[in-house]
Amino acid sequence: MFGLDLARFAAIIIAVLVAIDVHECCHAWVAAQLGDPTAKNLGRVSLNPIVHLDPLGTLMIFLTAITGFGIGWGKPVPVNPNWLRYGPLRGMGIVSLAGPVANLTTAAVLAIPFRAGLLVLPGSVLEFLLIAAMVNIGLAIFNLIPIPPLDGYGVLLGILGSIRAPWAYRWSYGLARYEQYGPMILLLVIIGDRYIPIFSSLMYPPYMLLAQLILGV
Repeated sequence: MFGLDLARFAAIIIAVLVAIDVHECCHAWVAAQLGDPTAKNLGRVSLNPIVHLDPLGTLMIFLTAITGFGIGWGKPVPVNPNWLRYGPLRGMGIVSLAGPVANLTTAAVLAIPFRAGLLVLPGSVLEFLLIAAMVNIGLAIFNLIPIPPLDGYGVLLGILGSIRAPWAYRWSYGLARYEQYGPMILLLVIIGDRYIPIFSSLMYPPYMLLAQLILGV
């Protein structure tokens, strides 16, 4: 497809779908553990990828895999912050952090053959494991950016909500006021990065650091 190796293309698509599946399932599971059954009642505590796929987001995943530019997403997990243990801000911070942690854990599991020296596995299998691990690491790093609706924004508010100081309250209140503009800001950042790669340059060092720590390569 436009010069893209079909096997590699399929590997990327499967890896992304698995990464999103694990990510969203963990959000739902942690929310249920903290007292909010909303997502659980909707069947979102599941590793069935169908329940986590957003039609437009899935289409964008395919387009991004083909062009190498863009962003895909899964169906957001509904959470009622007022039902969460530890309070709305700290509770949502924990739920938000669960997705990236799940992706890094998945990457660590996928990296076991590389860490254990099981390089006698078929090359196609090793290539898929490597792609899937790198996709999970990339998804974790990307989602930790503190721009709504990414998880990093919820984590940041959770940290601010844990600090008993007037400045922390002012910061969290000020950030909440501009939350509605987050998706537009994120889109502009992604589009702008295609021409001035500041965004990707900032992501690259932690991405490579985690890749080395988890994969050892």
